[in-house]
Amino acid sequence: MDRNPSPPSSEAEDEGEGDAVGSTVYSKHWLFSILTRLIEVISPEKTEPAVSPEGTRAELDEEMENDICKVWDMSMDEDVALFLQEFNAPDIFMGVFAKSKCPRLTEICVGILGNMACFQDICMSISKDENLGQVLLQRLCDSDSPTLLETSRLLLTCLSQPEVANVWVERIRENPSVYDCVCFIMSSSTNVELLVKVGEVVDKLFDLDEELMLNWIKNGTCRSVGPSVDDSPEELPDFKIVPCILEAAKQVRSDNPEGLDVYMHILQLLTTVDEGIQAIVQAPDGGKETWGLLYDLVCHELCQPDDPPIIVQEQKTVLASILSVLSAMFASQTEQEYTKMRKNMPLIGSLIRILQYMEGCGKRSVDNSKESEQEETERADVNEEDFHLKILKDICCELLSNMLQELTKENTLEGLHQGHLNEQTCSCAFQNLLPLYFASVESFLEVLREADQALADNLEKRFPSLKVHT
Repeated sequence: MDRNPSPPSSEAEDEGEGDAVGSTVYSKHWLFSILTRLIEVISPEKTEPAVSPEGTRAELDEEMENDICKVWDMSMDEDVALFLQEFNAPDIFMGVFAKSKCPRLTEICVGILGNMACFQDICMSISKDENLGQVLLQRLCDSDSPTLLETSRLLLTCLSQPEVANVWVERIRENPSVYDCVCFIMSSSTNVELLVKVGEVVDKLFDLDEELMLNWIKNGTCRSVGPSVDDSPEELPDFKIVPCILEAAKQVRSDNPEGLDVYMHILQLLTTVDEGIQAIVQAPDGGKETWGLLYDLVCHELCQPDDPPIIVQEQKTVLASILSVLSAMFASQTEQEYTKMRKNMPLIGSLIRILQYMEGCGKRSVDNSKESEQEETERADVNEEDFHLKILKDICCELLSNMLQELTKENTLEGLHQGHLNEQTCSCAFQNLLPLYFASVESFLEVLREADQALADNLEKRFPSLKVHT
């Protein structure tokens, strides 16, 4: 008896190769049989549970679910994705979306499309199909969270492809229900994973198209039709974009730092246009809720006194977004009670601490560069980090300078008493603000002289340029 089995005949070899999908080991015949079963599930003459005529949610047959989930996994392979495209899987999925009452089946089919869209040619084909595009946007009005998550992933994938991003932006701009559905999700969902993905979609949309962002800022002036559990029309609240963003941010803040970063960046994008700033500060509460959330994040959660200075590297993007929004609000709403300096000395202390931590990171970076030669890619990473830290520093200094100019003697005495202001913190502030914000530093020094003459004198000695002008 031979130790090894005999090799297959060439005829069997050819047959095996003919059934394989591309260079994979997956069977064309098996995949085709699954697509055929999907067609049977949604065919009018069938009475499968997935298309229950009563309109109630149906369960997916266990064997069918297992098989279609295998297709979902396999569709991450480009050869499989191309095979599915060749055999019109997107059209079959459209039938599923139109006729199936089984949320699980809908979720899986959207998920397969999402995997297929990762490949450029297929993404272009999916995106240019107007009917499919409209049907997919309608999935955002679904009441099933897993389906919403897969739909959001699919949209984000398409929006991230430069060749088709504009197609989707235009489609979304022309479909007002998307605004309502997205706002409904942000304002009511407790599913953190879904909120993060929807936030990424909104962030990408606003980054790609200012006109769409302006439309959404101005939206909410009329009531509209949106999703309900039984798929029947339901009147939704008159959504405003800022409260919806804030509600989502509150949900993700403790569980998902990346999600918080996304929502803070959305707020920052709003402040790049006057209409966005006005939407924030002219809310019914005058922007108090927005300021309160951002203030709490900076003063009580991010870059805290017991954190190592390197934390500023990890939090640089979210801090930059938050401080940018605070800066825009402070500049436009100085008459609001929440911006009064007697309430904001802890914020000044936090701004100075961020600058101190950045100085610590800068020294560490210099030390590391002296210790060893870095590879080209590592140097590029360091340069990118330095760039983001510079952005954070610029935003931090602008807000700090504006706040220092508003300080009174009473505010300053309070800051000294609370420990937010002392020689060390003031020196750090001056070091970072000079010479660009000379007028602000000079104004603060005058107030400081009234509150603590000795401290003012010491600071003048440290910074001779100030003494020349006093």
